[in-house]
Amino acid sequence: MSDRYAIDSHKLIYHPQRVAQFLDAGDDWEKIKNIYPLYVEISPVGACNHRCTFCAVDYIGYKPARLSLEAIERTLAEMGQQGVKSVMFAGEGEPMLHTEIDSMVVAAAAAGIDTAMTTNASVLSDAFVERALPLMSWIKASVNAGTAETYARIHQTKEREFDHVVRNLKRMVEVRRNGGYPCVLGAQILLLPENAAEVATLARICRDEIGLDYLVVKPYSQHAFSTTRLYQHLGYQDYAELRSQLEVLNTERFSVVYRENTMKKHDDGNALRYSRCLATPAFWAYIMSTGAVYGCSAYLLDPRFDYGNINESSFRDIWEGELRRKNFHYVRKELDIQECRLNCRMDEVNRYLDRLVKQDVQHVNFI
Repeated sequence: MSDRYAIDSHKLIYHPQRVAQFLDAGDDWEKIKNIYPLYVEISPVGACNHRCTFCAVDYIGYKPARLSLEAIERTLAEMGQQGVKSVMFAGEGEPMLHTEIDSMVVAAAAAGIDTAMTTNASVLSDAFVERALPLMSWIKASVNAGTAETYARIHQTKEREFDHVVRNLKRMVEVRRNGGYPCVLGAQILLLPENAAEVATLARICRDEIGLDYLVVKPYSQHAFSTTRLYQHLGYQDYAELRSQLEVLNTERFSVVYRENTMKKHDDGNALRYSRCLATPAFWAYIMSTGAVYGCSAYLLDPRFDYGNINESSFRDIWEGELRRKNFHYVRKELDIQECRLNCRMDEVNRYLDRLVKQDVQHVNFI
């Protein structure tokens, strides 16, 4: 299937200078501390208007914390100066619930940072459409069914929300077309027993009714801290034929990205995994709605991965500080990745870095 955005892989290979800096640093903290993340995920708010049955961060509690615009503007400007390349507004809450999310996107763009968002798309303000949409690289909507009835059951919301989401996505597509904006607009569905029969239906809605660029079909991954355990034993061997059913829906302007590689890794478990995490704390970071900066989104609220708070310190002081130093040594020497979430966001990056560090392929100079 067409995956022109490398969603089922990784894009660290396009940043050879940063990778070379990382390889040169080795286990030297004085060198590692100056390697800033390429990508940062930011949670503008902790609250969410849905209660999805699969929610990985339900353990945080959907608290109504929110980042102040002043703090995030200051932090984004500093991150841009330090070489951060991209931010994604998502997190433990629904980012569109922040009334100043449009201004945050503007601030990121002003800092020279590529900006994206994952959202349930049930809320859409005029200010966001007018000010933020023209500046964004991509927006991906989480739409986990092809009918209003199943959508309401999985998202644990009203059936009418499904129509709201479709309408909001159509509006963004229309505004993008009329304005000639480059923002890529897509959707994703987490493949579950409840919605497997509706994936093709959703793909047709995305392609024919809304006019999106793609639909991602991805597997579930059990979070170690999640309250929900409904899908922890879910496997994907029985869905192999779905790929061919969806492939026929691809066109020149629309693609279904069936994450077959990620599904296979999910079912394989830890069988072919690397032995340690190399991506943390070098290539990415997460900022919670409270302002806390974490080195890994799979360990939110875990003090071992908490580096500081942007409401109290500059991003530079946090990133080069003592808490990150301790976490660096902990991840390198003590972290048991058997405790980590399967198919975490940095999984493909880690597989790539593991091969570079080990260099266990013979005759590498014969390129």
